[in-house]
Amino acid sequence: MDQSVEAATVDQGAAAAGIDFVSLKDGDAFLVADHQGDVTGGADGFFWRDTRILSHFLLLVGERPPSLLSHALSKDNAVFTFHGANRVLPPINGRGTPRGAVHIERKRLLCREQMFERVRCTNFGLDVVFLPLALEYGADFRDIFEVRGLRRAERGVQLSPEVSGRDVAFIYEGLDGVRRASLVAFSEPPWRMDDRRADFMFTVAPGEHVDLFVEVGANDGETPSRERFDAALREARVAIRERERRGAILACPDHALAAWLDQSRADVALLVTDLEAGSYPYAGIPWFSTPFGRDGIVTSLQLLWLDPSLARGVLCHLAAMQAQERSAFRDSQPGKIMHESRQGEMAALKEIPFGLYYGGVDTTPLFVVLAGAYLRRTDDVGFIGSLWPALARAMEWLEGAGDSNGDGLIDYQRGAETGLANQGWKDSEDSVFHADGRYPPGPIALVEVQGYAYAAFLAMAAIARRLELEGSDGWVAKAKALRRRVEDRFWIEAQGYYGVAVDGEGRLCTPAASNAGHLLFTGLPSRDRASLVIRRLLSRDFDTGWGFRTLAAGAARYNPMSYHNGSVWPHDTSLCVAGMALYGERAGPVKVLGDLFQAAQGFGMRMPELLCGFRREEGEPPVAYPVACMPQAWAAGAVFLILQACLGVRVDAARRAVRVVRPALPHGVDRLFIDGLDVAGAQVSLRFHRHDGAIAVDPGPGSDRSVSVVLER
Repeated sequence: MDQSVEAATVDQGAAAAGIDFVSLKDGDAFLVADHQGDVTGGADGFFWRDTRILSHFLLLVGERPPSLLSHALSKDNAVFTFHGANRVLPPINGRGTPRGAVHIERKRLLCREQMFERVRCTNFGLDVVFLPLALEYGADFRDIFEVRGLRRAERGVQLSPEVSGRDVAFIYEGLDGVRRASLVAFSEPPWRMDDRRADFMFTVAPGEHVDLFVEVGANDGETPSRERFDAALREARVAIRERERRGAILACPDHALAAWLDQSRADVALLVTDLEAGSYPYAGIPWFSTPFGRDGIVTSLQLLWLDPSLARGVLCHLAAMQAQERSAFRDSQPGKIMHESRQGEMAALKEIPFGLYYGGVDTTPLFVVLAGAYLRRTDDVGFIGSLWPALARAMEWLEGAGDSNGDGLIDYQRGAETGLANQGWKDSEDSVFHADGRYPPGPIALVEVQGYAYAAFLAMAAIARRLELEGSDGWVAKAKALRRRVEDRFWIEAQGYYGVAVDGEGRLCTPAASNAGHLLFTGLPSRDRASLVIRRLLSRDFDTGWGFRTLAAGAARYNPMSYHNGSVWPHDTSLCVAGMALYGERAGPVKVLGDLFQAAQGFGMRMPELLCGFRREEGEPPVAYPVACMPQAWAAGAVFLILQACLGVRVDAARRAVRVVRPALPHGVDRLFIDGLDVAGAQVSLRFHRHDGAIAVDPGPGSDRSVSVVLER
């Protein structure tokens, strides 16, 4: 992620995002609020296209927030519900109301990129209640990068709010010439209202309730109402459930594991946005609710065996965004695949380069890897054929500008000071260094990126063969040559491990990092060396009991509380585990799946972007990273890739076959079912179960018998 601003966020003491807050999302809009449902203007708010259009939103009952009884996000992530009660209300007309007489419920959702809320007040007392209720509001129209900590020399003009009978409009004239507006509207006319607050007085008889409907966002000219709220609720739930039900269905009689699987699937569905080119998983809420190339590709790979449609949408969008020109500011060269896109004012004004930014060295080879994996999974020859020109341009970049110094390794060096200093997945400024902690000179060649390029060469060879094009042997030869260079230049015999990078002076950065696990994922290492890497990853240096650290304990710059130098990233762990499985390891993946499951329980079954890399202690929960995104797409997707690694499921659509290689079930799970696995248009179901100490797999009811299911032990 673009860590150039992450440090500013932490330094400013912004409120923790995700861990202590509740998020909703729809399209290019998302909302982050506290457990009361309030927005207080720290890191929270209602954002639309990278601009905060609601920065303050506070419910008061008798001039105080209601006391919290409970809060919850619905299982499908569509609806937030707050339950509270009144505090002691002062006398009105000589009559007061004791604490807890009135139940306050807030039910909120996003639909059509607007916020819909119902505030229901129910009187459970014996007397009529005169209920003073107020809502405070405000909109600062700050760019999300301002909210994250960047300071701007100047801003646009915020016009005076326009207050009418039951709504207030906030308007901002940006320096980019765009007028941004946000309307706060109520179903009932307040008895008093200005540009900061609306006051209501409700009379509630015993056993009765009153409803107030609130809408925030674009002004469509309609008044909030019960009918509009109910219609939006139905629409939001249908939309997210349709996304959640795409692809094969996993079922597990173990209710705890099933809860994690269901939550993870719902989190991915929440983040998926239907773009013009197809469905795309936005990276995470709040900081990364936008298309990221690397995140979209990895999330698609994690879910590819279950739902190939996500990969198709990602490939379409990234091909459409492929760079056509050189720009040092945007770190772009022809053929390169997008790292990130933004829609806010600062991006439009080029105060930041992320409007359409290409500063990711790994996204381009991963794009080709995903295309090859998608073809193997679906045999969708027509679609991949239509992508061939984009794939060819990507490979031209890989073999040209991608190797800036001509040493045969794919490298990066930012084109402008405004760009990212480091451009692999660990893109914080301190994530690449020598054993003594010194930062290396560029250009930098990361070890895992060479693995991605190796896999991209092989993917192009397979695609060319399937499309009956020439050149497959040449791609294979290039993959073999790159493999030799990596084994020669990155392997450290004394450590039995790979170095993390080669710097611009040809020197190897030797700290042991999780990057080598990604090399396993690509299949580049020899079996002997892969075995040593697997053993090291499963050692105490890396394995925390909650997943793998990004950096081995004891290395220079190791810090379990850092963003990239000792923390645990679930997606990183999942790629390492998938790499282990590729080399036949099963015990490690099963163990790590159980560890991550225990971590997920510590976070309410919603896996955060990352967690601190402290060693697991008996009886203690995982330590949260303070500003982690939650939900995060590739964190939610981690369980599916690790589960695939355990089960050994491999789909070969061209041969209409499902191979199940040395399957293993998670500890404590005796049965697991997969229904609706699409294989070249045929539907297959699989039933895994323990039998006589081994794992058996059988086709489920309704499986198309034209697809062969082969168990390999």
